[in-house]
Amino acid sequence: MSTGVSIAAMSRYAILGCGSVGHAVAEELVDQGKDVLIVDRDEGRVEALRDQDLNAQAADIRDPETAATVDDCDVVLIMSSDIEANKEAVANIRERNGDQFVVVRASDPVSGDELTELGADVVINPSSVIADAAMRSLESGELEYRATQLSEVLTDSDDRVAIFTNESPDPDSIASAAALQAIASHLGVEADICYLGDIGHQENRAFVNLLGIELLNWADVEDRDQYDTMAVVDHAKGGEEFDLSVDIVIDHYESDEEWDAAFVDVRPNVSSTSTIMTKYIQEFDMKVDEAVATALLYGIREETLDFKRDTTPADLTAAAYLYPFANHDLLEQVESPSMSPETLDVLAEAIQNREVQGSHLVSNAGFIRDREALAQAAQHLLNLEGITTTAVFGIADDTIFLAARSKDIRMNIGKVLSDAYGGIGEAAGHSTQASAEISLGIFTGIETNDENRDTLLSLTEEAVKRKLFEAMGVESGESSNGS
Repeated sequence: MSTGVSIAAMSRYAILGCGSVGHAVAEELVDQGKDVLIVDRDEGRVEALRDQDLNAQAADIRDPETAATVDDCDVVLIMSSDIEANKEAVANIRERNGDQFVVVRASDPVSGDELTELGADVVINPSSVIADAAMRSLESGELEYRATQLSEVLTDSDDRVAIFTNESPDPDSIASAAALQAIASHLGVEADICYLGDIGHQENRAFVNLLGIELLNWADVEDRDQYDTMAVVDHAKGGEEFDLSVDIVIDHYESDEEWDAAFVDVRPNVSSTSTIMTKYIQEFDMKVDEAVATALLYGIREETLDFKRDTTPADLTAAAYLYPFANHDLLEQVESPSMSPETLDVLAEAIQNREVQGSHLVSNAGFIRDREALAQAAQHLLNLEGITTTAVFGIADDTIFLAARSKDIRMNIGKVLSDAYGGIGEAAGHSTQASAEISLGIFTGIETNDENRDTLLSLTEEAVKRKLFEAMGVESGESSNGS
């Protein structure tokens, strides 16, 4: 058996067993201009094939002489429905010739394994092929149906559409909103991208600025009546509630919130909302804008950690589609933004105050101004040797903010934070990243003021760490700073 011959260079084909499957293959090969020899033991069928000007001869595919007949063929396709006959045919061919490319029909995984052991290069199970084709057709039909629904909801807008990202917009959320805005524009509908919180992470600010994506802070929008259609994209992972009436929901995370929306597309089977939006852009047959393509590609890469986390075939095919349209120089700039002094201070404080138990690191960054710096510090600390999970917390506005990251496949850090702080604060996230907010005075019952903040911080620090380590399942014991 050899795979040294290029399929494209192969010019002579043999089909052994020409039932309905073999006949269909033969017709396709002949239409492609290939030289095809058909062998079948049914003489009546052979005559019928000859009447169609096909090169066919009558012989039993089990016969060793049949293997000799197809010696000069580059590719042998054994398509009989008699699987035992197929096995004998493969064995006979391999006894005579090790260079032919052999494709064989199986009936189930067991017979498929047996045919592979006998020397088949490719094994085809028709039922699996049909099932795969049916699923592809179903997915294509479902996407077409959903695109029609989305189009109807958008075009029903008499004024403008407001597209909301999650509260602290990240690349996947921003990119998805930009894609929905582009789809609305393609349909002749005006739309604005809005957010409710802050664009805190410097990488996200660079992302927005470099790509020229315009986002409106909802708090600054004076004429809110101009929007008669509301959409939320990539919203669930933010964890915040949304108190506006919603018409469109698109996400790759299931939400705890019950959406009463005209259009809902939530797909947990993909790793980014950007992947979903890319499929819609393809379905609408749009000319994808460079900025939107760049944003979507970056959104997919961010959510999958450059295709190293929970990546699905849909994510890969979406990225492959976007790649030629994206601006890769801009991508490089977005990925390497300068570090703000605030982030540097938080990272330095987190390094200094780190406490390590096993492969888990927890650190107190003290009083902070930019809560997004906590997430960046947690991500940086994850690069320390031997560390698989990090959590960095700090104080702002009488609230403890905590950001966590994990690359431990055995741990769901979102569930860990929920277990640790869900009863006393708010926690949200998923398997690799999460966040929590807890009132500063929750552990002491003392109301915070300017005079007692430092005291409360020292009193609560140990409690915050202890609850988190317990939720991680780390046994109590002597810890270190990871030196």
